[in-house]
Amino acid sequence: MQIASDYYNHHPTLYHRDIADAATTPLAAALDSVGDRWTLLVVEALLAGPRRFGDLQEELPGIAPNVLTQRLRRLEGEGLVVAQRYSERPPRFVYELSAAGNELAGTLRLLSDWGARHREGAEGPRHAACGSLVAARWWCPVCERPVDDDEAADLHFA
Repeated sequence: MQIASDYYNHHPTLYHRDIADAATTPLAAALDSVGDRWTLLVVEALLAGPRRFGDLQEELPGIAPNVLTQRLRRLEGEGLVVAQRYSERPPRFVYELSAAGNELAGTLRLLSDWGARHREGAEGPRHAACGSLVAARWWCPVCERPVDDDEAADLHFA
């Protein structure tokens, strides 16, 4: 008898697809893609441009090589990272974010801002032109105006 963890270790995309299919909210689906430890830090490192495996290890001190490999394969399977082979023997790759992966930049900025505001002695990002703290707001491109806090409570995801 094969237990689920053994099956999913050999078929990791099936495990994640099962969770994604069961995800009932957009947030649950997003967390399925990038919510595990190290994944967003890998994405952050790749925002600066293509990186080789060794470069990523240097930028992410403390990540085990097998964990980095798993996260890169997972991100590639999710369509967030593109791996291009640059050496046949041994097989080596350079990794870069896809267009979908680059879309995470804004989300990472917001999450970093939240982390800075909730950490003692840290503060959020400042506007380079005037030096004031910046605030993120929802924006409606059709109405061409910000969505205020009262309206934000009524936002829904199609």
